[in-house]
Amino acid sequence: MTGMSPLWLAASPLLLASGSATRRDMLAAAGIPVEVVKPQIDERAVEAPLLAAGSPSDAVAAALACAKALAVSQDHPGRLVLGADQTLTCDGEAFHKPATLAQAADQIAALAGRTHELHSAFVLARDGAPLVEGVAIARLTMRPLSADIIARYLDCAGPAALSSVGGYQIEGLGAQLFDRIEGDHFTILGLPLLAVFVALRDLDVLAR
Repeated sequence: MTGMSPLWLAASPLLLASGSATRRDMLAAAGIPVEVVKPQIDERAVEAPLLAAGSPSDAVAAALACAKALAVSQDHPGRLVLGADQTLTCDGEAFHKPATLAQAADQIAALAGRTHELHSAFVLARDGAPLVEGVAIARLTMRPLSADIIARYLDCAGPAALSSVGGYQIEGLGAQLFDRIEGDHFTILGLPLLAVFVALRDLDVLAR
């Protein structure tokens, strides 16, 4: 027992290899002590050869999560590191975080009236080696949207729309854009939390 949490059995907090405040907050709210170390990797460089080879979206998400976990793990010997990533595809087309509100509007317009998939992957690593990995899928159907309602949504959401691929945050105003959702809430937010818990228990760092 470390004193950090009655549920957490490791001597040190979990290192989260992700700059996502949402992932950090999810873990912390669930009683997992977390330290954030943002990985210094070129995500597009990791992704490019996989996309060129026609790798499926779940494999791309897993590779990105692994690259993040290993990059941080190599610099923190003995520490347990969690890397995570999420990809969005719609009819085979990959989307990335929009850089501007205009790009966010284009992404939302492209997704409107269609079903897209979110692949959320995680990798747990220690001493530069992956220990456990997993990927979960959520399918989201966006309702048909006019240019006017997209503009109104982005006017309300503001720069927050740029923090998520697809230009929306389902936990906030973005919920209004959807007709149907298949998949658990954690997966949609970017981390298959229940699968992470199973892996942490199997590694004897989370109470059973």
